[in-house]
Amino acid sequence: MADALDPNHLFSHVEDSTYFHVPRALAPAGSDGHVYLPQPLQVDKPLLEVHTGNPLIDRTIQPLDLKFTKFMFLEAVVAILICVFFIGLARRLKGGSLAKGRWWNLLEVFLLFIRDDVARPCIGKHDGDRFVPFLWTLFLFLLGCNLMGMIPWMGSPTSTLAVTGALALVTFLVVTGSGMAKLGVLGFWKAQVPHMDLPGAAAMVLIPMIFVIEILGLLIKHCVLAVRLLANMMGGHVVLAVIVAFIGASFSAGAAIWGGITLASVLGATTLSLLELFVAFLQAYIFVFLSAVFIGAAVHPH
Repeated sequence: MADALDPNHLFSHVEDSTYFHVPRALAPAGSDGHVYLPQPLQVDKPLLEVHTGNPLIDRTIQPLDLKFTKFMFLEAVVAILICVFFIGLARRLKGGSLAKGRWWNLLEVFLLFIRDDVARPCIGKHDGDRFVPFLWTLFLFLLGCNLMGMIPWMGSPTSTLAVTGALALVTFLVVTGSGMAKLGVLGFWKAQVPHMDLPGAAAMVLIPMIFVIEILGLLIKHCVLAVRLLANMMGGHVVLAVIVAFIGASFSAGAAIWGGITLASVLGATTLSLLELFVAFLQAYIFVFLSAVFIGAAVHPH
């Protein structure tokens, strides 16, 4: 494989697309290893030409391109699995019954951990329980998307900014919405500036500056929330792709060299996969923990 280490080839394995890249033996005949997803939302639409006589204004408007991608498919699979597993757990716990069985106890451990070690310490027991369902859903969805990247030929939806950015935006809306619900609209935004005993002239200058800085800080915190998850998930998968690509890149170097590099690549990929498994859990926890911290700061500004 001459282009095994080409950046475009490597990133094609971790970015979103309208197909799954699988070994040719598992793909339909003549598909070159690509299993394409159906596109029920795409229809043939003509281009809209806008002619005004001014070349600076004339435009060709492209139709809305509604693609069904593999990350959308994987997110739907994760959502369905969460519903199947945890609705089943809820039925077993209905009426105060205990969860019996190792599998159901394992699922219950995840829920209790988020409630007792994340929501209540960060937000408070009184207010924290109200946000437990949101934090449960966020953690389980993130964890499921992260773990999808550990399955061969799948991919991790959290390695794209569209997904992590949307999750960070949802968290931002929950943070600001909960703060305004608790303190009032004006009270929440006023609470962004700490109380300071300043003379009149200094207050007129400093308080607006501090308010702008605090608002920027609030936005930046949630942007970093998205970028951190994106960088960790994408970075790990790219490194794995590079290590495995050494096998194909060294194929033409001879049997002896190829065998040694293959063994080293397989051992390195296995070790890094175990690290990626740990990172999948860790990044889901960090995202949810920071979300709980931001919610706690919004509903308890002082």
